[in-house]
Amino acid sequence: MARVVHLHDAPERFVVGTVGEPGQRTFYLQARSKNLLTTVGVEKEQVAVLAERIDAMLDEVLRLTGGRAVIPAVAPKELADDGPLDQPIIEEFRVGTLRLAWDNENERVVIEAYEVTDDDADPPPPVDEAPDADGPETLVVRITGAQARAFVQRALAVVAAGRPPCPFCGNPLDPQGHLCPRLNGYRRSA
Repeated sequence: MARVVHLHDAPERFVVGTVGEPGQRTFYLQARSKNLLTTVGVEKEQVAVLAERIDAMLDEVLRLTGGRAVIPAVAPKELADDGPLDQPIIEEFRVGTLRLAWDNENERVVIEAYEVTDDDADPPPPVDEAPDADGPETLVVRITGAQARAFVQRALAVVAAGRPPCPFCGNPLDPQGHLCPRLNGYRRSA
């Protein structure tokens, strides 16, 4: 059976967002193109790593092209997006594997998110190489360097908006405190 591919080539919006209170948040990637809205569930760590890798990749592309690539050094203010996720939030699938690439010909960041499978060790070939291949449900997003910088800025802010870290052990502090391993299990309050 051919995999289902949710393709967003030059989406109007590509963001990360959450539902729930800090400590109980569910993270989502959401892409919107005209009348197509795709929402996939991700882990907080996946969001943090994706943002870091996109930022590093954009910096490397700028370095390798001698600054000729159409990539801003920082996110343009007009692309800042602090709005909530679009409704309805219907999770298409949970992301297991993420793939990141730079499309040199079109100067686009390509993000592929694959559904969690029992065999995440061998993700399917990229959609461009094998569009009809069998495999897990996939989200493909192609965004400009400017959109990518804006995505990174929002993603890092969303990840940082969680519970504050304990100054002793670095673990997240709940409003009622936590059992701090650095204090031999004594409760530490926020």
